[in-house]
Amino acid sequence: MNAIVSTDNWVSDFVLTLWTPLFIAIFIAIVTYALWPRNKSKFDAAASMPLREE
Repeated sequence: MNAIVSTDNWVSDFVLTLWTPLFIAIFIAIVTYALWPRNKSKFDAAASMPLREE
């Protein structure tokens, strides 16, 4: 009985070689955008929106 996901499986190799680094790069880009000092005022304004009474 062979395992469905093995090191010989081309789908597994494709996912490990392409999608994993791609999603790591996307994650790093999102975190960088969120922590960039220029965006602090935008995020502070968005954080105070639920507290406003208009």
